[in-house]
Amino acid sequence: MSRSVRRARPADVPAVTALLVDALSRDPVAEWLVPNADNRADVLHRLLAVDVDHAIETGHVDVAGDWSAFAVWRRQDLNAQRWVLGDYHLTTFAGRAAPRFGELNAAVRSYRSDAPHHWLSLLAVQPGYGWPVADELLRKHHQMVDRTGHPLYDVVTTESARDLLCQHGYRPDLPLHLPSGPRLWPLTRAGRPIRSSGSG
Repeated sequence: MSRSVRRARPADVPAVTALLVDALSRDPVAEWLVPNADNRADVLHRLLAVDVDHAIETGHVDVAGDWSAFAVWRRQDLNAQRWVLGDYHLTTFAGRAAPRFGELNAAVRSYRSDAPHHWLSLLAVQPGYGWPVADELLRKHHQMVDRTGHPLYDVVTTESARDLLCQHGYRPDLPLHLPSGPRLWPLTRAGRPIRSSGSG
């Protein structure tokens, strides 16, 4: 089933944040980051509110028309603003969970390239929906990125998300291992060559 996709606006930050927290609170990496289930949603909400707000301002946040799925995209190139939650942000918003968020950031950064690329920062599907509801989110952004010839990178937290991305042309790499935690699956979708409008 094809779903309409729209780009999130600043006014959508509270709704997108709340729905992302609901979608991610039972994720295995979220459970490792904040083992205390009573605190998990609060910590995720504080961090995701900052991240979503910044992504809408400087990146690209896509929302399925029925609010079943969300994708947060960022761009890495010479003109893009780098966005990494630093020690201050982590200590302020994550509290005692900050060290594990730091370990997660380090693991993800170890895989990312410094060359120009697009980065799928977050991909979430609401409980009760399957991963295929995110198909249109991926297709829309891939069409845009393919006009630039840039590759795409992602690191996902579940095998089902990995399998979905593989169906969209991503190539999985060896898993990353969090200290005493779950695995992460890094993936790359190679850039599509830009065809010249001239003929030789």
